[in-house]
Order: sequence, then structure tokens, then C-alpha cells
Amino acid sequence: MKQHFQNLMDEEEATIDMTPMLDVVFIMLIFFIVTASFVKEAGIDVNRPDAATAVKKDRANILIAISETGEIWINKRRIDARAVQANIERLHAENPQGTVVIQADK
Repeated sequence: MKQHFQNLMDEEEATIDMTPMLDVVFIMLIFFIVTASFVKEAGIDVNRPDAATAVKKDRANILIAISETGEIWINKRRIDARAVQANIERLHAENPQGTVVIQADK
């Protein structure tokens, strides 16, 4: 009888409480969702419906994409390498609060 009770005690001690690990996993999931950076793709053209009450944003990003072959695209237009600086300066003058986002291909 004592040995049966001892085996029962060993089985109970071997259980692992998963609650703290699940808490940590969910906290990490929430952290990564909140801190994720959502960047607009430079090369994809999406047709969105117009809203009648839409307010236009004052600041916009300057999107620069560089392909694997070295082609440079600024705001979905292919730009010659010699004209990159002039285009960026012009876009920055139009929107000084804008952010420059560079997307480079491997």
C-alpha cells in the first residue's frame, strides 16, 4: 500500500504548470503586434475606394525602392541614378515632414 501511495505522489509531482509560460507567450505576442512596423509597399498599386469625408494627410512618405538589378524607383516611378538626389530634394521641399523609406532588394 505504501508503494502504491509513493507512485501516486511521484506522478503528482511530475506535472508542470503551463500557466506562467502561456502568460509570457501572450505578453510577447501582444508586444510584437504593438511594436510591428507597417510599411507601405512601393511597387504595388492598390485601387482603394474614395471616401466622401476623407481628410488628406499633410505628411506622406517618400518611398524609394532599389531592385536587384540596381533600378531605382521613387514613388512608383523609375528614376535615373543621376536624378535621385534632385527628386528626393524636390519631394522633401514639397513635404518637409515626410519620411524617407528605402526598400532594397537582395
